[in-house]
Amino acid sequence: MWHTRQNIWRLVLVLAAVGLLVSLLPAATSLYDLTGEAELAGQLRGALQWLNTAVRPQPMLAPDAAITHTAVSPRGVNTFLQIEVEEAKRARSLELARQAGFAFIRQEFTWEDIEVHGKGDFIDRRNDPNGVDAWLKYDHIVQLAEDYDIEMIARLSNPPAWSRALPEEQTGALAPPDDYQDFVDFVTAVATRYKGRIHYYQIWNEPNGNGEWGHHQPVNPEQYTDLLCRAYEAVKRVDPTAVVLAGALTPTVELSPANVNDLVFLQRMYNAGAANCFDIMSAQGYGLWSGAADRRLRPTVINFPHHLLIRDLMVRNDDAAKPIWISEMGWNVVPEGIEAHFGRVTEAQQAQYAVEAYERIQAEWPWVGVSAYWFLKRPSDTEMGDSWYYFRLLEPDFTPLPVYQALVAEGAQAPVRPVAGWFYTWEQLRPLLFGLSAAILFFALLRWLMPEE
Repeated sequence: MWHTRQNIWRLVLVLAAVGLLVSLLPAATSLYDLTGEAELAGQLRGALQWLNTAVRPQPMLAPDAAITHTAVSPRGVNTFLQIEVEEAKRARSLELARQAGFAFIRQEFTWEDIEVHGKGDFIDRRNDPNGVDAWLKYDHIVQLAEDYDIEMIARLSNPPAWSRALPEEQTGALAPPDDYQDFVDFVTAVATRYKGRIHYYQIWNEPNGNGEWGHHQPVNPEQYTDLLCRAYEAVKRVDPTAVVLAGALTPTVELSPANVNDLVFLQRMYNAGAANCFDIMSAQGYGLWSGAADRRLRPTVINFPHHLLIRDLMVRNDDAAKPIWISEMGWNVVPEGIEAHFGRVTEAQQAQYAVEAYERIQAEWPWVGVSAYWFLKRPSDTEMGDSWYYFRLLEPDFTPLPVYQALVAEGAQAPVRPVAGWFYTWEQLRPLLFGLSAAILFFALLRWLMPEE
């Protein structure tokens, strides 16, 4: 009997040791696939960081939920057609976007550029005393999108100065209006003019930071939720079939009046009743210093899969049926000599990461619909001193960069096959297996260290 108990105990220890090793096996075939790091030192450091997080409770993702608005092309791109003066260049922009497989554009409908001088005044007299119809430029953009069979996400933001009593120097150029009804009326005007032609509307951008809620007032999730809900109701009154996206939250770990962690901000939105005020959640997908393959997931670190934490929060708030659309994603090739605010990669890495990003989205993240690359092009090179300029896919003269060429080539490949369902189950079970195996081995060690009686 004693020998039997000893054999059973040895078997338990062997199984625990095997379980511990199995729990530490990553879903990757190389250190690069695990960490998204190009250099060996970064890969080794990243592997240790992955180990630290992989054996902790993982986000709830509900991949089998019936998720709406995901049966769409995953490819979108941000455009700035409203500042392309020449109509032919707008057309060329969309022609090249279509060639790269982009089925969506995320295009600003700039409030200050449409209702320029006062409430209900849609005549632009900034450059012509006689005025021009401020809608005409946007009418042309909408028509071009239809001509090239591209869906549009209309980003509604950027209030005009007349909507605030205080001067812009005190509020910041992007602060919300004093009276939210002014914005609601603008939203109504856009939705009415383009009913049946624009199907997706995004309400604001990055309301949790980066000065997009103003520079001299705290960001406020409850106030933003109020604005979002009013705008949502306005769009639905005009066009019940239209789809409303919440403003993309900037990924930040900061907790200050100027910038609030996106997870904290979103939970407070839910607490304020935001669940009934959007059809699609938006997130940003910047890789910064590591590639799209990075599997580290820590709330205090911003990397490409950061939105999994947003998905987890949505699931925990009984909102699993809604998807996430990534409003902006990309990698920055800012040259040396300009501060790398958004990370720094080579052109070859940028191209590689962009392709791998779309492949990973399609393979692993069924809750993600459209992901809009940041960005297609700018109309001129006057912003070359700004680090954010170097996300572009095309030069101002339409010269394609390696990242654009890579996306064109990748678009001609066979569709990506989704990972098996067990992948998500294993990610959830890994911490349990690790904890159980480690506990057994720990108590075995204590037993071995105990003095003989």
